[in-house]
Amino acid sequence: MQQQEIKVCVLRVGGTNCDAETQRAFLELGVRAEVLHINELVKRKNLLDYSVLVFPGGFSFGDYVRSGVIFARYLSAKVGKEMEAFINEGRPILGICNGFQILVEYGLLPGFEGVSTYPEATLTTNEPTGFKCEWIYLKQENKGKCAFTSKIPAGKVTRMPIAHGEGRLLFPKEKEEKLLAKLIDEDMVVFRYCTEGGEAADGKYPTNPNGSTYDIAGICNREGNIFGLMPHPERAMYWWQQPDWTRQQQMTQYGDGKLIFQSIIDKLTKKCR
Repeated sequence: MQQQEIKVCVLRVGGTNCDAETQRAFLELGVRAEVLHINELVKRKNLLDYSVLVFPGGFSFGDYVRSGVIFARYLSAKVGKEMEAFINEGRPILGICNGFQILVEYGLLPGFEGVSTYPEATLTTNEPTGFKCEWIYLKQENKGKCAFTSKIPAGKVTRMPIAHGEGRLLFPKEKEEKLLAKLIDEDMVVFRYCTEGGEAADGKYPTNPNGSTYDIAGICNREGNIFGLMPHPERAMYWWQQPDWTRQQQMTQYGDGKLIFQSIIDKLTKKCR
């Protein structure tokens, strides 16, 4: 695929935010990107016209019931067949923060056996409880499967912001050990919360800001084309978005968030293996 052929759909509903920033990140890197309300998709568009689907952050439908579930069910009801075709063709899907929650509620992540009928995990209330909005460190744990981190070497520490009240990834208690082992064995863990030096958080606050199992901040499906993460790469796209940018010498125009967006573009244009 040529770069100019890549077309990104940033899908939104009431309560979504950061859609414009996510669109801008893709536009900055030279691909087409469109912010689309789901009602426009239902009435006038076709999901298969797009190369990449992105669910940005926010509080879709006010996060009533639980985060992401209404959007996931609405999506299934209104464009379920298009979603099925999009998924079956292996097209990339990215979920950021609330988008990650949507992917879990839809059954796309973890996706041990494809799309699950019921969620296999949950992203629930932070522990300690409360909305967390801060910059954190992440360690890249994936060995190369995830299409959205192909430009981030395994073991590299990156810095991005979080902004969520329900980011704690949990599995059913009776299956937790088995499912976590499967997630690790099949190279589906992508980001883990860590210290600036790359040491594991070991569940300790504030390095792990929400109590997530195994310090997990992002996972992908078995095929590596569907990726969800709680941190916001679009808020770490440029060096001047960093909280301490005035105290730093400018080394580059971009921040670590760029690596997420550039990875999938390079993957689609076959610049990465």
